[in-house]
Amino acid sequence: MGGRQGIASTFLLIVGFVLIAVPTAILVNSLGDSVSELIHKVQTNSLQIPAPPDQVAGWPLVGEKLHAIWSKAHADLPSLVKSMQPKIGDLAKWLLGFVAAIGGGMLMFMAAFIVSGIIMAFGESGVRGSRAIFDRVIGPERGGKLAELSTATIRVVAQGVVGVAFIQAIAVGLCLLIAGVPWAGALSAIVLILGIAQVPALLVTLPAIIYVWSRGGHGSAVAIAYSVLLFLAGMTDNVLKPLLLGRGVDAPMPVILLGALGGMATRGILGMFVGATLLALGYQIFMGWVANRSAGEGSAAQGDPPAAN
Repeated sequence: MGGRQGIASTFLLIVGFVLIAVPTAILVNSLGDSVSELIHKVQTNSLQIPAPPDQVAGWPLVGEKLHAIWSKAHADLPSLVKSMQPKIGDLAKWLLGFVAAIGGGMLMFMAAFIVSGIIMAFGESGVRGSRAIFDRVIGPERGGKLAELSTATIRVVAQGVVGVAFIQAIAVGLCLLIAGVPWAGALSAIVLILGIAQVPALLVTLPAIIYVWSRGGHGSAVAIAYSVLLFLAGMTDNVLKPLLLGRGVDAPMPVILLGALGGMATRGILGMFVGATLLALGYQIFMGWVANRSAGEGSAAQGDPPAAN
């Protein structure tokens, strides 16, 4: 852009909205419509449950009970709903609250995206100011290195946590569409949320694999192929995370991951970045203190006079 930060940040902001914000908003809206429609059908007794396949009863541990509940839902859904009314009511409230929380988080994300675009427009002056703060607080000898470590840690968390979760959600969503699993968009959004929260996507892909086999609409070879695709898509983060998380950062990957998980558990998405950065800085400061102390003790030992005989 010829060194014009304002135009460059505006361009990045528009591209980010097109590639991230708009598809995510569509997925959230689709998820909300699906949940509302499901609740409406349950309340009006218009929901039709297909009969369970016979092979469901042969599943170990839960097969017979699941087949019995499924058969009752197929034969007399209103009676089943009435018997489970308190639990279903609580579940419906939880689902609506879950969708509302996602929508609120999406609005906050868009607002943060706009703020980041404004900050990027003044990036060079921000870099000089933050380096000056680090130099003043820590000292010019180590201030620049710790400022670079903070920047690299935030970038790695964005790529290794959020980026990997986004890639995994796309991969799982495409596999669900290919396999013909219903609610593929909603399940893909759930995989994205689970990936950011560092929860395995197998919680979604394994039930999808069970659905593919229980439906019985494919041959064994096709069902095996779909199962392998879904299983591999659910394990994508295990391959990408070691490659992206901790890359280019002067701190071990477990330190960054623990900081991100602890920060997210206490302060949500923002805490994930703050926690990883603080723990990486703390680790670097502590290891520098250990190295300086070891070097000082070594120099003192070399300067000791020889013992008298």
